[in-house]
Amino acid sequence: MIERPFHTPGKAADGGLLSSPKLNTPPDTAVVVGASLAGLMSALALSRLGLHVTVLERSDRKSRTGAALEVSEGLLERLTGRHANAGTTVLPTGAQAWTDVHAGLRSAAEADPNICIRSPVRVAFVDQDERGAWVVAEDGQVVSGDIVVGADGHASVVRRHVAPERPDAKFAGYLIWLGLVNEQLIRSRPWPSQLAILYERDYCLNAYYLPGAGGTFAVGKRRIGWGWYDAGQNDLLRTSGCLVGDVVQRTIRPDRIPASTFEKLAAEARQIWPDPWREAILHCIERREVIGTPVAEYMPERLARGRVCLVGDAAHVPSPMTGKGFAASAQDALALAEALKREMLASGVADALGRYEGKRLKAARDLVLSGQSFSHSFARN
Repeated sequence: MIERPFHTPGKAADGGLLSSPKLNTPPDTAVVVGASLAGLMSALALSRLGLHVTVLERSDRKSRTGAALEVSEGLLERLTGRHANAGTTVLPTGAQAWTDVHAGLRSAAEADPNICIRSPVRVAFVDQDERGAWVVAEDGQVVSGDIVVGADGHASVVRRHVAPERPDAKFAGYLIWLGLVNEQLIRSRPWPSQLAILYERDYCLNAYYLPGAGGTFAVGKRRIGWGWYDAGQNDLLRTSGCLVGDVVQRTIRPDRIPASTFEKLAAEARQIWPDPWREAILHCIERREVIGTPVAEYMPERLARGRVCLVGDAAHVPSPMTGKGFAASAQDALALAEALKREMLASGVADALGRYEGKRLKAARDLVLSGQSFSHSFARN
């Protein structure tokens, strides 16, 4: 049995000093579970308040082939409270590749002296009392702080503590095949616009141009990303272990995708999708540079419990068809920092996190609801 921290000052299981007992005082430390987009943004926003933030990440690898998102102007400056100096790297505005945005946020977090990123650390459970909160890893180490922020995605462990009555995101009934290719490898004429949303047979295709090297959008030097919505692969997801019951376990990687599935996708692409998207899809299939991401959805009833709260996909999981998941995660991080400002803490940390929930819960529910209309019409029973 692991004794709860914060009862007496001393050494934590991870070697750090435990804080002295404190009740309605401003937080000095935070533990963020998850170093994906929402976790990094939350860490940067909390560091801006002067908190020392430990970010725990279970994986050393972060990759979402072909996934894209929209970055609002000045986002990094709003998160950190600092204007970018000349010559420093900032997050570009507009449509960007997921991997590029993650790399930019990770670089900013690693350069922040108040943020420590530790990986791989697999979290087993979270707990708290009136004086603090803590994370227990699978190897038994305990990492404690004044607050714990769950940013550990759709399969969140922290959500089991915040919302034990509804801990799991549910499978929405379809997956997205994702791919990314350099435009210079595609011989077809460019599409007349930056984005295409196409429906054919039982499929939907989102295809888009993303910046190439150095952030260029020059024709011929961009990247082509695509997301192919497919509701006919549920048996594959179950046999591969990516879906157990109605709970998504993981993405299906190229080495787990049968050759027959690749062959069928290629045949379908040749028949139904126009160039240059068809050629881009076939290029990725030929090189086995495709992943399949099962879509999960989670409608939150709460975002906080005491000193523990949720952000990003741990808090709310909308269909990617909304195109607003990243923006919602950024708003979570900013709202959390706003709620934890020192002048807002007279009634204590738990009340501050309650204000965060009050600020973000309705917007989060509305976002999930907007995606469910697409899921209900697209998914097969």
